[in-house]
Amino acid sequence: MSAATPRAPYRIWGDDLDPEAIAQMERACALPVAHRGALMPDAHRGYGLPIGGVLATRGAVIPYAVGVDIACRVKLTVVDLPPDELDQPRRLQQLRAAIEKETRFGIGARFETPREHPVMDRDWTVSPVTESLKDKARSQLGTSGSGNHFVEFGVFEVGERVAAELGVPAGRHLALLSHSGSRGAGAAVASHYSKLARRLRPGLPKESAHLAWLDLDSEEGAEYWAAMQLMGEYAAANHACIHRALHQRLGMETLLDVENHHNFAWLEEHDGETLVVHRKGATPASRGALGVIPRTMADPAYLVRGLGRESSLASAAHGAGRVMSRTAAKKRLHWDDAHRTLDERRVTLISAGLDEVPAVYKRIDEVMAAQSNLVETLGTFRPRLVKMAPGGRAED
Repeated sequence: MSAATPRAPYRIWGDDLDPEAIAQMERACALPVAHRGALMPDAHRGYGLPIGGVLATRGAVIPYAVGVDIACRVKLTVVDLPPDELDQPRRLQQLRAAIEKETRFGIGARFETPREHPVMDRDWTVSPVTESLKDKARSQLGTSGSGNHFVEFGVFEVGERVAAELGVPAGRHLALLSHSGSRGAGAAVASHYSKLARRLRPGLPKESAHLAWLDLDSEEGAEYWAAMQLMGEYAAANHACIHRALHQRLGMETLLDVENHHNFAWLEEHDGETLVVHRKGATPASRGALGVIPRTMADPAYLVRGLGRESSLASAAHGAGRVMSRTAAKKRLHWDDAHRTLDERRVTLISAGLDEVPAVYKRIDEVMAAQSNLVETLGTFRPRLVKMAPGGRAED
């Protein structure tokens, strides 16, 4: 990159964003392949592109602008059981036992008897990385990993007008919400192709090394793109296995099912051309598209409908956004304070790391207010029974 290279434009939503996130966005928009960007109100520092960053490029894909956890996504299923089941101690214990039996958390988490899903019948030879990790991926189907990933039961609420549109009864319902990605296989794909991209772009400044790209029309770029697509299907399969297992164990039927990636790259039409749109910790929000924006273990998540704003590359935030690093959280925060907040909001926490308690995140209502021109809120999910890994290490 030369000093004469013009920087691509980008827009910011929200106030008081992490200065390093803005600096990372500036560096991303200075790439010669960059076309346009956007920074969401939950943005904070990541690797290469900030989390909460959206970047459109011409003919190139940036592995670290997709993210370490390729195709990390959320899935909400509203079920045919009343929410007061969460107020019955015996039933709450059954729900808790179901989560602990039917999911696994933590780095390397796996099932001794693998879950079944058609994704394992796909062609895993699209990349030497995916081919070598197919057996590991099979054993990790239906698991959730570490960091900010979770499985939780809560209360979903929707008004009459929206309920009619969605085809569900108005009012309050029991619902299941999960957040996880492509597990060890996805992390290996991200690591392999990011290192490869850096080797192919030795002239990048040190501070931009994680923004190294692969040309889509190159062998390496096509291979990464195919591996990324497979990891997208695999991440969706993880959620499908979790929800299927819990629904079957508890005898639940699905009334509404909504899910979306927030670490991925898409080929989309913007500004009259086909671009690669990277959303790293950002929710697709094309006009009419449904999505889920989660928050902390003690705050509501939102079912939203995209407004298709071109200024944001049809994107929105993916959560509340961290205001404190994991290291700082472990040094400065205390479980007594966290449990006081959880008790006030009637949340039963099965397990989590101190680096994922509510105090490490922005206020979700402020994030949603900052992007009111990007998405429309259709319903809310309030967590009541939450499981995460005991400690956190993953990037969003």
